[in-house]
Amino acid sequence: MHSVHDQIRAHIYELAGLATIRVAPLDELKKTEWSVRFETLMRNRLIMGAIRYGRLKQKGKAAYNRLDSIRQRLDMYNETGNAEHLVDIANLCLLEFEEPNHKHYHFKATDDGVHTKQI
Repeated sequence: MHSVHDQIRAHIYELAGLATIRVAPLDELKKTEWSVRFETLMRNRLIMGAIRYGRLKQKGKAAYNRLDSIRQRLDMYNETGNAEHLVDIANLCLLEFEEPNHKHYHFKATDDGVHTKQI
C-alpha cells in the first residue's frame, strides 16, 4: 500500500514527465540518506566547543565570524583533503543557523535551480 506521500510524489513525477523513475519510499530514504559517523564526529566536536567557547545559545557568549572560518576551512580541505575540515564546516553552519550573526538572517525554503554539478 502506498502512502499519501508516495502518491503525491508519483503524481508530481508524472506531471514532470519523470514517471518512469523509481524513488525509494520515504521511510527507506530516512534510513539511508544520513551518515551516523559524520554526525558522531560533529557531536563530539560540538561538545568540545561547548567546553571551550560556551554552550549553544548560551547568554553572553562571544560572537564569532563563522562565515570567514567556513571559507578558511573549505580552502584547507581543498588543499589537504582532510575530512575533519568538513566536520568543522558543518558545525560552523549549524552554529550560524542556531546563533546567527548575519544581519539579514532568515529561512525561506526555495528551489533556486542552483544544483551541484556532476563531475
